[in-house]
Amino acid sequence: MEITSFEDFKLNRQLLNAVADAGYTEPTPIQQKAIPLVLGNHDVLGIAQTGTGKTAAYVLPLLMKVKYAQGNNPRALILAPTRELAMQINQAIGELGKYTDLRHLAIYGGLGPKTQIQTLQQGVDILVATPGRFMDLYLAGEIVTKEIRTMVMDEADKMMDMGFMPQIRRILEVIPVKRQNLLFSATFPEKVERLSAEFLEAPVRVEVTPQASTAEMVSQKLYEVPNFRTKINLLAHLISDEAVHRVIVFARTKQTAENIYKFLARKVVAEDGIKVIHANKGQNTRINAMEAFKEGNIRVLVATDVAARGIDVAEVSHVINFDVPLIYEDYVHRIGRTGRANRTGEAITFLTAPEEYHVQKIEKIIRMKIPRESIPEGVAITPTPFDEQQAMLREIDEQRKKEDPTFQGAFHEKKQHPGTAAKSKSPGKTRAAGARPKTASASPKTGNRRTKPRNGRR
Repeated sequence: MEITSFEDFKLNRQLLNAVADAGYTEPTPIQQKAIPLVLGNHDVLGIAQTGTGKTAAYVLPLLMKVKYAQGNNPRALILAPTRELAMQINQAIGELGKYTDLRHLAIYGGLGPKTQIQTLQQGVDILVATPGRFMDLYLAGEIVTKEIRTMVMDEADKMMDMGFMPQIRRILEVIPVKRQNLLFSATFPEKVERLSAEFLEAPVRVEVTPQASTAEMVSQKLYEVPNFRTKINLLAHLISDEAVHRVIVFARTKQTAENIYKFLARKVVAEDGIKVIHANKGQNTRINAMEAFKEGNIRVLVATDVAARGIDVAEVSHVINFDVPLIYEDYVHRIGRTGRANRTGEAITFLTAPEEYHVQKIEKIIRMKIPRESIPEGVAITPTPFDEQQAMLREIDEQRKKEDPTFQGAFHEKKQHPGTAAKSKSPGKTRAAGARPKTASASPKTGNRRTKPRNGRR
């Protein structure tokens, strides 16, 4: 039977009313496939990228199965990799279960456990948790697991990337063996496949898009830039365009995110129109920044990947990858922040020469070539400082060695290009490839054994 409305799932009236209030008119493909399976007590392996309605795909049948408040101990456990995602799932449970009396709670680190413990003691039916905080409160005797009948693991690929496997194994040891298991992941790398084999029993696999594909509603483009400073200039140019009305800028590190924020707040966007979130920001600061962004009170949100999966805002017009992510599946999650809820979006990525290596790997995963664009007129292309150039050349050498262990390194040959030739002690002599460098910039700290002086020689 073809499913065209939520009525076809035979959900109870309380849930159908909440679905209507939320503005959902027809189920998404992942909901059409997963909801009947979850209601039928199957273990489910769901491969679905962000923005496809996957949270409701397991929350609706879960609410239907748990039905009403009963006892004090949780009967369903949902694990999420980040506090932001745990909060988002808990909010979805609140919206879809608002006409039920079900009690739900999200527990996560980053703030003291006192309030979470008090709520647990009052009784909880559905518990959403990050693995670390779950184990902390379980070991403290605050969580009784014997009545858990359903376990959901959301964003399993991110769980693996963040190193949660030991905690997950411990959790699987302390919850009942007889239970229904649901595992959802945007991508299905080998480590998630191993986890699913360990975690699921005869699962039904549901895949609504090709593995690690990027959203059809998102147009993608790349700008090749020579250095960090030109990236900043290009970012300022793009954000100055009024068409970029709500944008997330992703940076690889906390320091880069902070620097981008300070520059944009000083030069491009009014300070009350931009926020930054990363791991060093306090929990309340991060929550307030995301709420302000969702409500449209700020136009620009600068973030590290810690926030990539916890932001669900329908009207994000642009995602800008200031840096190419080193965990390649994160590219899918980053750009999945735009093009949501049937709206179009644009994903723009900046890349320097060493980042080309990572882009090629990403293109292999998403099975498409990302279009290259010329840097717009009016963007200042600045010369690359010597130290930055050297660092990039070393990085390219390391990448080539990773692909070909016999590669001896071209770094020292490349260093003799005209821009740096003046740095050589003797312009009339050209050092042979593989000879020991004499410049201070290529010290033994680079990790290249050829740079170490031989005993007894200068």
